[in-house]
Amino acid sequence: MRILPRSAFARTVALIALLLLINQLVSYIMIGVYVVKPSMQQISSVVAKQVQGIIVLDRWLGERSLSAAEKRALAERYTDAVGIDGFTLVEAQANGLANASTYNFLSDQMSQHLAADTEVRISQGDIYYVWIRTESLDGYWLRLRLDTFDEARFSPLLFYLILIGGLSVLGGMWFTNWQNRPLKSLEAAAAQVGRGEYPDELPERGSTEVIAVTRAFNQMTRGVQQLEQDRALLMAGVSHDLRTPLTRIRLATEMMPASEDYLAEGIISDIDDMNAIIDQFIDYVRIDTQADNDCENLNYLVEDVVGHVPESWAAQITVAYQQMPDIPVRAISIKRVLLNLLENAERYGNGKISVETGYDAARERVWVTVSDNGEGIPAGQVEHVLQPFTQGDKARASKGSGLGLAIVKRIVERHGGRITFGRSAKLGGLAVRVELPSQMQQDAC
Repeated sequence: MRILPRSAFARTVALIALLLLINQLVSYIMIGVYVVKPSMQQISSVVAKQVQGIIVLDRWLGERSLSAAEKRALAERYTDAVGIDGFTLVEAQANGLANASTYNFLSDQMSQHLAADTEVRISQGDIYYVWIRTESLDGYWLRLRLDTFDEARFSPLLFYLILIGGLSVLGGMWFTNWQNRPLKSLEAAAAQVGRGEYPDELPERGSTEVIAVTRAFNQMTRGVQQLEQDRALLMAGVSHDLRTPLTRIRLATEMMPASEDYLAEGIISDIDDMNAIIDQFIDYVRIDTQADNDCENLNYLVEDVVGHVPESWAAQITVAYQQMPDIPVRAISIKRVLLNLLENAERYGNGKISVETGYDAARERVWVTVSDNGEGIPAGQVEHVLQPFTQGDKARASKGSGLGLAIVKRIVERHGGRITFGRSAKLGGLAVRVELPSQMQQDAC
């Protein structure tokens, strides 16, 4: 189990909390040693002197030949003056001794002051009483009303510690969140660039280090965007320049004499293949953004693509639809994904293709699976065949540019989805599953 937090925000807050805890402990100990302890020692000393006065008075009365009434009157006058009452054990129990709590540290201090074994108890209520029993006055309990000994006096200290601690942690959380806010914006912008989108330049704010990182990110984004645009422009120019001579070759081929039809058909077939490869190049470099998205139902897109497959296909296609919500997608791009998957299934399958759609409400994702009954793709070659201009060794033939699955992967990732490969449980061949988020834009649909 991981104990230390991972995020910079959590680590900063944890550091502030740890330092604050150490500060609070040191403050508590210092106050206890230099404020509370001396005060308690002074209280113990004062109470001990009052008790010593009672002991001295008791001894003095024992040495004088006074009547019992005179001794009692003199004792009552003295105890009233110093605020101390004397009780027998039975009287003390009746007057609240049973509800008093023993304080060992006060008992130890009083024992040292009186040089005799002494027990100190304190009863709490509207009035605080200190109960004292010492060996010097065996059989008696002394009760001292001590208005100054109020535990509520210590509550401001506890309140101060809690208040300072809470404000410090909240302040640290606010400060850390303020510091990390530009980093969160940077993270969101980086995710957009990863999907092929180019957000507006991020404002350069925060600490100097964050400003430097933001400035470098903005420069990188501009460079990547310019590179993407240059590549698209280059590919468009190349495709245009290639199509012109291909068109002239096609026209020249169609004008060949009938005796050379077999040669003309081969040339025309090669020209069609070259045009298809050029189309794939253009599809691969096309830049799709969320601004191009429309609300579409994946079932309708599947139905449209399946309904317009070439009549030359020999594979039998079965489709199973499930109810799903509309999602924000670029219809042309998703149709290209479906068509590429169907072309692969028709080319490398053995005559059967299955298409299934569905909606995962818990994960807020729609999905479509295209399966065939071919040999499939070995697990170790999945990442290989997803790369541009690559083909599998056994599961793929030499025909084509090797961009089909790369185009699928690129379009799906730019829509915030993912593509997975597996074994079809129904047909036994390759099963390609495409998942797209249904809530990529909350208000788009």
